[in-house]
Formats: sequence, C-alpha cells, structure tokens
Amino acid sequence: MVPHIWRCGCWGPWRLCGLTVTRSGSLVPVKPDVLLRCDSGFGQATARHLDSLGFQVFATVLDLNSSGAKDLQRSCSSLLALLRVDITQQSHVQQALTQVESLLGPRGLWALVNNAGVCVNFGDAELSLMSNFRGCMEVNFFGTLSVTKSFLPLLRLSRGRIVNISSPAGDQPFPCLAAYGASKAALNLLTSTLRHELEPWGVQVCTVLPSSFRTGETSTCTQPHLYHTCPQSSNSEYWEQQHQRLLQDLPPALLQDYGEDYVTETKDLFKSHASRADPDLRPVIETIVRALLAPRPRPRYFAGPGVGLMYFISSYLPENLSSRFLQKLFVKKTLLPRALRKESGIHLRINNNNNNEEEKGEKEEENLK
Repeated sequence: MVPHIWRCGCWGPWRLCGLTVTRSGSLVPVKPDVLLRCDSGFGQATARHLDSLGFQVFATVLDLNSSGAKDLQRSCSSLLALLRVDITQQSHVQQALTQVESLLGPRGLWALVNNAGVCVNFGDAELSLMSNFRGCMEVNFFGTLSVTKSFLPLLRLSRGRIVNISSPAGDQPFPCLAAYGASKAALNLLTSTLRHELEPWGVQVCTVLPSSFRTGETSTCTQPHLYHTCPQSSNSEYWEQQHQRLLQDLPPALLQDYGEDYVTETKDLFKSHASRADPDLRPVIETIVRALLAPRPRPRYFAGPGVGLMYFISSYLPENLSSRFLQKLFVKKTLLPRALRKESGIHLRINNNNNNEEEKGEKEEENLK
C-alpha cells in the first residue's frame, strides 16, 4: 500500500517548513478532507486557515446566502465546498453525506470537526425555560451525535479523526448555565466513549475546550451562537430581547419569588462577561489544527488562558473552594432572590428585637441594683 502524504508550509508553533506530517497507522492524505460548521466564529476562521494549508474543506452553513457563507466563497480557494446543513434535521445531514461522498469519490473523510453549539439562555436553572434545555440538547448533543454517526463510515475508511469543540461548562458547575452545561456534559461523555470504541478502527477522537472568545456577531465562551458557545456578546439588542422574553414567559409567582431586579442583574452580568471575551481566535484555531495533524492527538486540548488552571483547581482543591473560584471567575451576583431578601429582613428584625429586649432587660437589672 502506497502511503499518502500531505506537505505543509510554516504554521503555528510547530514551524513545519516543508516537512511531511505523518501519524502512526496511516499518513495524512495529499488533500486532507475536513467537514466543519462555518457560519461564523471558530468554524469560519478555522475553515479559512485549513483552506490556506491545502485542506479540502466541506464547510456547512445554515444559509448559503448568509454573509458568512459569502465571505468564505470570496476568501477561500476552489477546494472549499459549501453545504447547507441544519444539524437538527436528519434529512439535511443525510443530504450532506451524499454530497460529500460524491465529491470524495472512493476515499474516506479525513476529519470531522463538530463545532456547532448553542446557548440562548441565561439564569438559574429554575428560571430557565424547558425549551432552552431542549434547544441546547438538540444542537449540542443530538445534532453532533447525528452528524458523527452519519459520517463515521467515511472516517473509518480513512482511519481519520473526530474533533469535538466542547466547553469547560460541561465539566464545571458554572452558575446560571445549567441548560448549556448539561448538554456539553453529555457531549463530553459521548466523546470519551467514542474515543474508546473507535480506537480499534484507527479513528482518533479528541475534545477542544476553549476559554472565553468573542466571535463577531456571536460569542464563544467557556460558558457558552445560534452555532457557538455565549450568544451575540456585542449585540445589546439580542440581550434585551432574551431578557424581555424571559420576563414574559416566567410564571408570575416565580418572578415574584426571584424579583425582576435579580433577573436583570443576571442579564447585565452575562452581557458584561461576554463583552470582555477575547476577540483573537488564533489560540483556538491553532489548537484545532494541532488536533487534526498531531501524530498522536491528546484526548483533551485546552485553548486559551485560564482553562488549565480551572481544571487544576477543580481537580485538587475542595469542592467548596473550586465553586467559589467559579463564581468569582464568572457571574458575581450581589443580589439574593427577592423572597430570600424578605426572609433575611425578617430574621434581621427578629434579631434586632431580641437584642433590644436583652439590652432593655440589662438596663432594668442595673436600675434595680
């Protein structure tokens, strides 16, 4: 069997000037083929970079007439193929598989990058709508699972690899991210299971865990677009729409218990956190490419500052300390829910009354003396 090779130029920290990139078992093909989501953010930036390196990129988008799709058409080579795919629709996924098979011919697909993700809500789990939980699971878990299962025969054929873009929110209990975190936790476990099951087939599976990054119209954070991880950080109108929708949909009794000011503070904290996200996506792009080309890819890659420290703290410090660290790192709430504030006020008044009665009693005893 004649091995296939791909020669690359200088890139990233490896500086592989003209060297042949190989991996045990098989070599990177002459034209490595990669399928990934490219509407915006990580996917779009990674598609451009991979195209410049000579990859044949199958870029999936929700809308072929979107600005992101047109940008890719203008800036990339003829090797890049745009495919319209909604990963929550199995018919779309199947159609994309048929298109990729026709374009690849008899050879398999080298890599699948699952970078689609959604987090459209913010707030305590009790305040999060069930539709938000289902929406996160539909895209982040079931959508990724559908695409992966559909393209696995092509990946097994090439002994290629799968790179899933996940989030530390799937491993860490970030406050106010229950719906998003639960979907990413499911994805992380699926990734680990696939890693073991596909090893005999020669298919490598790994996870990329980014820190906070701003991705233009949408923001991808460790704590979360329609397709990736904090919604539209630079779009104030988006945040206000989400906030008003939540206030309208919450049961009156529940809103009374928490208070509108409590919900508003959470929205403001999310908005502030997302606005501080790093706009430089290079750490994530370089990490994805490293995972695609490493001879023996690691099970997990941290992309961006602070992620390694976060996992170190959660692994080696007591849970109460690591929880405090997450709260200080992410959403630093100052308000209690309204009902708890009322309860605290009652306790405070009772304590004050008790103290006053004690002081009065002491004075009466002194007068008797």
